[in-house]
Amino acid sequence: MRFFDGHLTVLIGLIITLMTAGAIVSDGNYLSLFNLQSMAGQVPEIGLLAIGVLLAMCVGNGGIELSGIALANLSGVVAATIAVSFFSASQDPEIFSLIFIVVALATGFLGGLLNGLLIAYLKITAILCTLGTQMLFIGLAVAISDGRSVRVGAPGPLYEIGNGLLFEIPISFLLFIGVACIIGFVLRYTPFGMWLMLNGSNPKAAEYAGFPKNKVIISTYTVSGILSSLAGIIIAARTINVKWDYGTSYLLVAILIAVMAGVKPEGGYGRVICVVLSAITLQMMSSMLNFMGLSNFIRDFAWGALLLGFLAIGRFRLLDLINLQKHAISASVRSPHAQK
Repeated sequence: MRFFDGHLTVLIGLIITLMTAGAIVSDGNYLSLFNLQSMAGQVPEIGLLAIGVLLAMCVGNGGIELSGIALANLSGVVAATIAVSFFSASQDPEIFSLIFIVVALATGFLGGLLNGLLIAYLKITAILCTLGTQMLFIGLAVAISDGRSVRVGAPGPLYEIGNGLLFEIPISFLLFIGVACIIGFVLRYTPFGMWLMLNGSNPKAAEYAGFPKNKVIISTYTVSGILSSLAGIIIAARTINVKWDYGTSYLLVAILIAVMAGVKPEGGYGRVICVVLSAITLQMMSSMLNFMGLSNFIRDFAWGALLLGFLAIGRFRLLDLINLQKHAISASVRSPHAQK
């Protein structure tokens, strides 16, 4: 059964409303090509983290990914430290960029694998496990960098990932859309996607059916870790520096995006397209608040209020569905056909 299919329509309506309101507030500057490119360039890093949260929620068992931004920062710090130690960003930009990307992806892979192994085999609740690894990743990043930012510079290929344009569209945004399409296809059309959703919606049935539960959990959190490292690569490419405490509010925002997209916190349902639209919607809201001259404190307050509001709405809708099912069962039991 689909859960909150109306979220897709609501999100599209929100985007249209924000475009209209933003254009009115900013005298048309909100919809300028420059601002649209700016917004699109800021979506990928938080959008990739939100897809990681979606995967963790869908797999169930109280799943949530709290270590995403910490792992993204760690990936950037480790990759920058190794790349800078052996290569010059100005003299060998291609090799520097390649080494940076490979090391960052490997770090994300190992971090996600660690989360998956701890949750699958030690049976640690996901929220507690990823909270612990979040602190571990932060500590490692601080130790490696001595708490200072590590300069990556602007080597050509890496810089293009974060700041380049293709057909007037940010390359990072196209990368985000491509990754989202791959994840969406896997979840919808492959056995792994079916196993992941069944494990989240009915873990007992998945266990009795002989699904590889532990492998699914490990794979899910490993993919989430790789998504975090991709976000770390884009962050490094955009900002030229990496630091252990970048994006301190990204954890809240990534969870908010997933909840706005209708992902079930209990597990078993989530749509990637809704997460993509939710990330775009939130970025448009943030940009409009900037045009209105409101401070970042107001924005953080708005994000927290939105998160609580969507969680409350989701809870009430879930209770309504449960009550409808109970009434349907009671009616079938009392019907003449059931008595015969």
